[in-house]
Amino acid sequence: MRKVISLVILVMIWALPAAAQDRVWLQIEAQPTLREAQEAARGYAATLDDVAGFQLRSGWYAIALGPYTADEAPALLQQLRRSGQVPGDAYVADGGNFRQQFWPAGNANMAAAQPVEQPAAPDQPSLSVRPVTDETPVEARRSEAQLSREERMLLQEALKWEGFYNSAIDGAFGRGTRASMADYQAARGYEATGVLTSRQRAELVETYQAQFAALGLATVDAPEAGIRITLPAGMVAFSRFEPPFAHYDSTGDSGVRVLLISQTGDQDTLHALYDVMQTLEIVPLEGARERNREDFVLTGQNDSLQSYTYAALSDGMVKGFTLVWRPEDEKLMSHAAQVMRDSFAPYGGALDPMLGQGSADQTPDLMSGLEIRRPQVTRSGFYVDGAGTVLTTLDGLAQCQRITIGDDTEAQISGSDSTLGLAVLKPVQRLAPLRHAAFQTGIPRLQSEVAVAGYSYGDTLGLPVLTYGTLADLRGLAGEETVNRLEIETLPGDTGGPVLDVSGAVLGLLLPQGGGDGRVLPQAVNFAAPVTVIAEFLSSNGIEMAASDSTATALAPVDLAAQASDMTVLVSCWN
Repeated sequence: MRKVISLVILVMIWALPAAAQDRVWLQIEAQPTLREAQEAARGYAATLDDVAGFQLRSGWYAIALGPYTADEAPALLQQLRRSGQVPGDAYVADGGNFRQQFWPAGNANMAAAQPVEQPAAPDQPSLSVRPVTDETPVEARRSEAQLSREERMLLQEALKWEGFYNSAIDGAFGRGTRASMADYQAARGYEATGVLTSRQRAELVETYQAQFAALGLATVDAPEAGIRITLPAGMVAFSRFEPPFAHYDSTGDSGVRVLLISQTGDQDTLHALYDVMQTLEIVPLEGARERNREDFVLTGQNDSLQSYTYAALSDGMVKGFTLVWRPEDEKLMSHAAQVMRDSFAPYGGALDPMLGQGSADQTPDLMSGLEIRRPQVTRSGFYVDGAGTVLTTLDGLAQCQRITIGDDTEAQISGSDSTLGLAVLKPVQRLAPLRHAAFQTGIPRLQSEVAVAGYSYGDTLGLPVLTYGTLADLRGLAGEETVNRLEIETLPGDTGGPVLDVSGAVLGLLLPQGGGDGRVLPQAVNFAAPVTVIAEFLSSNGIEMAASDSTATALAPVDLAAQASDMTVLVSCWN
């Protein structure tokens, strides 16, 4: 007897997966609160059988009908849509997202119930009917003729989503709709008749609706930020406040993130936010940007992420949002971004600047919990004319996708020499530097004191560092006359900076450290391109250099530092 019972139990266990796969629901509505969901379920239960309610994984509450078999549910759904008993956006769900049951109250768990047998409805053609054998063109036209206007519009929407239709959603199947249907059929390997069969209509609509179901679009009210907006709630969940942002991080493996932006301010605040957002990793460099007096839009895209940011000024507050997603989800998430923009409704006050204080990871590379974009390489350079032309080292710049000088001014390499290791940068926008280099024209004195101005620590300090040393030799270690040898300790960020004498005249450009041929030199051994080499290089690039006053006297260290600061710039390479 025990063996028989055990066998029966095993057979039941083996049968469970098949039964679970065959049991589906018609999810007809979702509400954000239990009270609203109970009221909705009560209303449906007055006219429909098999009404059930479950809490969803997202925290919302779903009202559903069922369970039914997977074969019968689509036809029933279409029948209920046509009669107006359920909303047009109701859909077939597998119930995998259902959690605790709230309706009917006190009943057994309906999620485990067996499917309800429903009578077939042969006189009610459905978008979801999947016949074993497909229809002939005549049969397809006959079933199509029984579609409601809403169902026809739904087909146009689905065709538009798939990229086959670009005209009005009007439910009228004219030439444009017929052509798009034929294109869809051809793309799917069907005969291009221009009339979709019941099976093809079901495939088209179900694919379209399934994608939107994954978004879990839901209206979210964030009173702390004073923003009401529809979010892809199936892909994100609230994480934390780090003013001026409310963070919604991705759930599961969605790769989606949302920021709600909320702060007090004026037009200057809005424009400052526009600039700051572009320094963040979540706003890639490539993408359309538009800034107006009262609002701005930022888009960004690279190989790993895309984003859309909108912010606007209203009643002394700047509010907006950012949506971030993976490139492979561009089509779906671009739609989500449009839904967010259309539903965006600011109200009330702004985020309290003290909200969430103490929980943020405060490092120089983060701003309100968001990673700041960092350059791949930083070097130094210096102005050589009044138009803002910069002389620097070619080291680390040849493969840059983007180069900036100073405060993020875009620049391009207009001339270079890989043998000398020199490069000329032209700013995209004409600049007016406070000072540009005046070069020493005489022969510098050996063992004289020199100083290198450079951004030793990148942009950490915001100003160049002045490092002192001596001019050890007018030639290289092997007697090369194209370099001067310095006895000075520098850092990689100093490379490309000017080498100055005590009067402030430029007598060279600091080259990358290294002895070549695999030799490792002492830390204090460095090399500089001398004025003779620089003069020839600048002349070949059409740049006339200025000469220093040969009678100039030595400057006090503080004055030399100020003079060097006016001409020396940070050069950044971005990839």
